[in-house]
Amino acid sequence: MKKSIVFILFLISSISFAQDLLTKKNGEDISAQVLEVDITEIKYKKFDDLNGPVFTILKSEVLLIRYENGTKDIFVDEEKIGSDLFLNDNPFAQGQSDALQYYKEYKAASTGTLITSLFSPFLGLVPAIVTSSTPPKEINLDYPNKTFLGNPEYVNGYTTKAKKIKQDKVWTNYAIGSGTWLVVATLLIVVFTSGF
Repeated sequence: MKKSIVFILFLISSISFAQDLLTKKNGEDISAQVLEVDITEIKYKKFDDLNGPVFTILKSEVLLIRYENGTKDIFVDEEKIGSDLFLNDNPFAQGQSDALQYYKEYKAASTGTLITSLFSPFLGLVPAIVTSSTPPKEINLDYPNKTFLGNPEYVNGYTTKAKKIKQDKVWTNYAIGSGTWLVVATLLIVVFTSGF
């Protein structure tokens, strides 16, 4: 019985974080379960309503899909790859796309939040709030092309998306750590109250 409870709680906690993330070219994120990607469209269900309707969005409106298993599909206009035209057409979107691909220096903030929230969700709130409310340091942004830094729209798109990535990672790790703490605390209460 106790093993069944542990397994069910583990399964619930792992399922609750399994979602795909559609990022539109305008910067909007959609938590979803992607069902199909074809030549021109993407079909998905909203993650908070998996029993609801199937939505369709044009691939041309989507910048990228981050799947729950960690893989990504990035969508760019084929004829503009490698040219400065894409940057000049929409430098903000180019900055966001580059941040999704190159910004990885959130790990210290998210790992620190995870570790402290494993000890106590209340203690984990402190680094979660502090690190998610501060923008990434300039040195940690990892711009792929320093020549684009002269374009304020590009820099704004890159830093805005980098901050959002950092916030998402920090709060996801806070939820994982707090959920794990809650499961362990519940199991300990069950064990000690059952006279084990």
